[in-house]
Amino acid sequence: MKNFKFIVLLSILILFPAYSYPADLGFLRISLIDGDVQIKTEDTEEWVPASINMPLKDGDRIWVPEEGRTELQLRDGTSLRLDEKSALDILTVEKDSFQFYLTEGRVYTNFRGLRGNLLQIDTQLSSVRTYDRSIFRMDISGDGYTDISVYRGSIYAENRDGRTSVDEGKTLSLREGTYAELAPLGPPDEWEKWNRERDRKLSERRPPSRYLPDELQPYSTDFEENGRWVHVREYGYVWTPTVVVSAGWAPYRVGRWVWMGGDYVWVSYEPWGWAPYHYGRWAFVASIGGWCWVPPVRGAVYWGPGFVGWVHTPTYVSWVPLAPGEIYYGHGYYGPHSVNIININITHIDVKKVVYKNVHVRNGVTVIHHDTFVTGKHVDVKVRENPFLREKISIGRPNIKPEKTTFIPVIKEIPYTKRPPEPIREIKVREIKEKRPLVKEKEASVLRPESPPKEMTLKTKEGKPVEREIEKEKARRPPERKVERLREPKPPEKEADKPKDLKPVEKSREFKPTEKSVEKPKEFKPTEKEVEKPREPRLSEKGIEKPKEFRPREIEKPKEKPVAKELEKARERKPVEKETEKVRERGKVEKEVEKTKEHKPAD
Repeated sequence: MKNFKFIVLLSILILFPAYSYPADLGFLRISLIDGDVQIKTEDTEEWVPASINMPLKDGDRIWVPEEGRTELQLRDGTSLRLDEKSALDILTVEKDSFQFYLTEGRVYTNFRGLRGNLLQIDTQLSSVRTYDRSIFRMDISGDGYTDISVYRGSIYAENRDGRTSVDEGKTLSLREGTYAELAPLGPPDEWEKWNRERDRKLSERRPPSRYLPDELQPYSTDFEENGRWVHVREYGYVWTPTVVVSAGWAPYRVGRWVWMGGDYVWVSYEPWGWAPYHYGRWAFVASIGGWCWVPPVRGAVYWGPGFVGWVHTPTYVSWVPLAPGEIYYGHGYYGPHSVNIININITHIDVKKVVYKNVHVRNGVTVIHHDTFVTGKHVDVKVRENPFLREKISIGRPNIKPEKTTFIPVIKEIPYTKRPPEPIREIKVREIKEKRPLVKEKEASVLRPESPPKEMTLKTKEGKPVEREIEKEKARRPPERKVERLREPKPPEKEADKPKDLKPVEKSREFKPTEKSVEKPKEFKPTEKEVEKPREPRLSEKGIEKPKEFRPREIEKPKEKPVAKELEKARERKPVEKETEKVRERGKVEKEVEKTKEHKPAD
């Protein structure tokens, strides 16, 4: 019997890693929240307030009530934004493929289109797939129509009658029982304008940061807006936040630990608090006067629940940010300098040899009451000494059983009027996923997987789409190309094509890569930053300014003092003429002498 129990226990330990650690939570997060946005997960089992920087996974549901908006960011930089009265279900989250289901409302998508990636968004009447760079929106109206509008690139749209391609500048309207209609884009509404401005804000920054590994480039805006890059002797270039408001601030302090996918995951309430808390390490550097984030080494970028060391007692829970090179003991593998304690006997770890550098930093250790850790509500706790210098260090997360409140990312009350309507609450994500599979093959059908899709019958409405800012921006400048160059296999060829345009930009990057990104978000966040920043990356503007500076000077020089120059030439003519006459006379004399010499031998 004892052997049987041992075998069962061993089997659980072997199988447990597949369900215990949230290694797949780094693919998708909430990057912006406005209003009482709510979420329902497999852990919460009910609708709860959502939080910025909350990781998302398969099965999660999002509701945006009236006067609300939210943005989801994929790891490749793709953005999905939901307007008020919108419901979105997350069906599939994989490394290169993402699938969503829009129940009602509208979603605006800016798909980065990296090679091999797929984005699929389904509705009750349609399924949309895109494989390449594209910008589009989907609207479900109250009268039963589903409108699919494409602003850039092209997408594949499918309904029960067939499939078609919708190109840039077109809107496809679908309704059950009627023919699909393809028409030019109408004039932009407030929702489109807001998204355009959001896209511009995210794309018209400085070129990609040279201090971040490629995997973290999609989050570079968070770093540029909220901090500065500084070179320190110990670690090279590090990032330090400049928007911290409290004097005793330390990393992993503004937010809470939430139970997700079988582990405690840090959810930061700071707008920039995604990449710095789930990648890399933190260090306190006296020469720069505070905390700094040390990015991970290129080729070793691993997402983690929160890289901290733990000490927990029945009364309180405390943690400290790990410094570079320190071991993270977690339930899973999270890259170099981490140990998966699921596969080892933690009793063999000598905790006396575990030393955390940041425990000696003033205010570096965070201590909260046990009840605060579980419920999220503040309870006073008094600790006279540093727990890491007095108590035994805990290997791995706190051994605290999660409760109902532990699943909630942020504790706040939601008005009843902002709750999801009954039809939304009754939807079963698993049932939708069974009916709508993720289909990666372009020629395969989503709605009729047993047969190839036929061509959709369309009613075409003639006309020209209203010109939008995106077309004007394409003619002026190519900001997206800068990002794509990092992803292309042959970036030097593109750079060699335009050496004149890139040289001035590179100089600006070298001399001022950080000062503008730091000081402007801190002091001029709402206005000047928005005005000055877009001008920096515009190659066309710089190309115009230079000829304006130099060409007029070349033209104006001969026009400034024409009389003076003529007088100078006139003065110079006389001595020149005299010189020429003297030369002629000398030539005559020399010729006469030569003639006399020639005649003498003849005699």
